[in-house]
Amino acid sequence: MRAKLEHMAEELSRKAHLLRLGRLFSETVLLQLGDDEFYLTFEKGQLAEIGEGPSRKTPWRFALRTDAEALAAFWQPKPEPGFHDIFGLVKIGRARVDGDILTLVKNLRFFKEFLALGREVAA
Repeated sequence: MRAKLEHMAEELSRKAHLLRLGRLFSETVLLQLGDDEFYLTFEKGQLAEIGEGPSRKTPWRFALRTDAEALAAFWQPKPEPGFHDIFGLVKIGRARVDGDILTLVKNLRFFKEFLALGREVAA
């Protein structure tokens, strides 16, 4: 999983429109897949660091908690209904969003497009 996230970070650095969207986003986000935790630290739209957990000492602004199968379905080139969007995953009960929802909503397009970079990697 870490290799995939690192590849997504490289892809992010090549996407000028995403860097523009995320230029004001400097936060740490928790991506939890079952028992595995990844702390994604963004600095002005760039993925600066990927930390692995679990850690109770690493502060995060919001969290996306799901399972590996749901995320794999999300990363399909043409995902099925419900797996096409992070809120679709929440609606079908395969994910949960915790923390500062306002920060997520303010940066929703950036974060959703960053996660969708996994589809390009899969394709």
